[in-house]
Amino acid sequence: MPTGTTRIRLRPANSSRLSFGVQVSLALFAIIYAVLMLRNSPSTQNFYWLSYVFLALCLVYLGFILVHNAPVFGTQSYFEFAPGYLVHKAGLFRAKQVFAAENMSMLELLPRQLRVRLKDGDIHVLNMREVKGTRRLAVLRALLENFATRYGVALREDLPTAKSQAK
Repeated sequence: MPTGTTRIRLRPANSSRLSFGVQVSLALFAIIYAVLMLRNSPSTQNFYWLSYVFLALCLVYLGFILVHNAPVFGTQSYFEFAPGYLVHKAGLFRAKQVFAAENMSMLELLPRQLRVRLKDGDIHVLNMREVKGTRRLAVLRALLENFATRYGVALREDLPTAKSQAK
């Protein structure tokens, strides 16, 4: 039975200074280093247990990197069109942004962002660079049009047309 919601998967915002591959390789290097320290240090040293603490922290960091960047627990970054609501989730460790249709005055779809204007004057900007691919962007645009017409929210599109892109 369909739930009546539609999700558009987003790629994670690439806001970290180091890429995913570099972070994983640094974590793996630290794990190998900790294992070699444990293997080569005699247990008669006073602080050999710090190597176990370091190893545990390295494993926790590797887990954090994998959970934050890979869809280990399903899709973590998405736009969701629920009945009467627009939901934006930016990642596993970030809170959902929920916008009720009754509180929206206008949706502005720009080339690189979606602006949600609320009736109380607040403006929330959602990054459209996270929508990956032209097909997914077209699906998002169609869902926004359906959402706007269904709930009576004004939709303004300032997307470049095919003619202006060819120039």
